[in-house]
Amino acid sequence: MATDYDTPRKTDDDLAEDSIEELKATRTRVVVGLADLEEGDNESLELPGADLSDEQLTVQVLPRQADEFTCTRCFLVHHRSRLASSTRQDSVCLDCA
Repeated sequence: MATDYDTPRKTDDDLAEDSIEELKATRTRVVVGLADLEEGDNESLELPGADLSDEQLTVQVLPRQADEFTCTRCFLVHHRSRLASSTRQDSVCLDCA
């Protein structure tokens, strides 16, 4: 989009006078402009503010395995090959070390 740098800029007073309806309309135009899709492409499109309360996740969660550890700094579960240092209380991954 081309920008005309010769137009006068808005001052703080002008910005305060913008109504919430004008700002919402501008936001809607921007979102519509970004969603430049074909008709069949919108099945997996998630819009900001979409209601996902009825959605259910279908991810299987496994317990920590014998060859894994939980980093005491980032609290992520890593494979033993990612272990940087280990004491009785602390196990630290390579990323946090």
